[in-house]
Amino acid sequence: MSLHQINPVKLFAGSGTTELAAKIAQSYGQELGDIVLSHFSDGEFQPFYNETIRGCNVFLIQSTNQPYDNLIELLLMIDAAKRASAHYITVVIPYFGMARQDRKDKPRVAIGAKMVANLLTAAGAHRIMTMDLHAAQIQGFFDIPVDHLDASVIFVPYIKSLNLQRLTIASPDMGGSYRARSFAKFFNAEVVICDKRRKRANEIESMSIIGDVTGQDIVLIDDICDTAGTLAKAAGLIMENGANSVRAVCTHPVLSGKAYDTIENSALTELIVSDTIPLSRSSEKIKVLSTADLFAKAIGIVDEHGSISDLFRVDG
Repeated sequence: MSLHQINPVKLFAGSGTTELAAKIAQSYGQELGDIVLSHFSDGEFQPFYNETIRGCNVFLIQSTNQPYDNLIELLLMIDAAKRASAHYITVVIPYFGMARQDRKDKPRVAIGAKMVANLLTAAGAHRIMTMDLHAAQIQGFFDIPVDHLDASVIFVPYIKSLNLQRLTIASPDMGGSYRARSFAKFFNAEVVICDKRRKRANEIESMSIIGDVTGQDIVLIDDICDTAGTLAKAAGLIMENGANSVRAVCTHPVLSGKAYDTIENSALTELIVSDTIPLSRSSEKIKVLSTADLFAKAIGIVDEHGSISDLFRVDG
């Protein structure tokens, strides 16, 4: 008797990630499970499974971007699955919200990422699957297994297809230098760093470039694009210093506030993002690459108790 016969796989989508979840399910080869979100008049909501999940390996797909309803809904989905006697609950979080709160960087603040990890575990999750955490060490906040997927496997082939003649990889800040160097190894490319100083969150005081960008085709690498202020300032500074072109790769398109206008008015030729968070509007400068096949493969491997190591190989 196969594992699928003993513990059937069922995939369910949270209301904030329905489009990506549908693509994952299609790539995996089955329909999404039937889950309903009922609402009370005061805004309270309650998810419930409209089919049996007893003894099933359940995969719950929901990014925890704003609003916080997405996180609460996911926690309720986990709790409902546990109480419905699901065999194993894997929580697929394409974008792990609050990941920027991964440490005490000033007195008397919360470590939000750790708190969310505790909540997910307490709710009943057995395993976490996510992509490009803001800080890889967040995996250590969990006492359950974490599958941390790397979006470079979808971005690298696209960048290679552009055939940029003088490619240089750039980090928009000092903190992202490791990510940029990891990306650069696929191209045997040089790395430059934009050193920024902030007045406060989402407000930059000054920025300078470490390295030579003259005549280069620059690709900025980051995990999150929020207000797009850093990317826009970095792109403008890079072009002022003689670069031939500048693009940016960001896994998670948070894109809050005036981000879309900032991108469209920036020196960026293109912003390349994934679909871990749905875009609120389209833009000619934003190219979206899907993570669905990667997550579907990871789900299959986890269900078969295999190794996800092969998913880190870059093709193209």
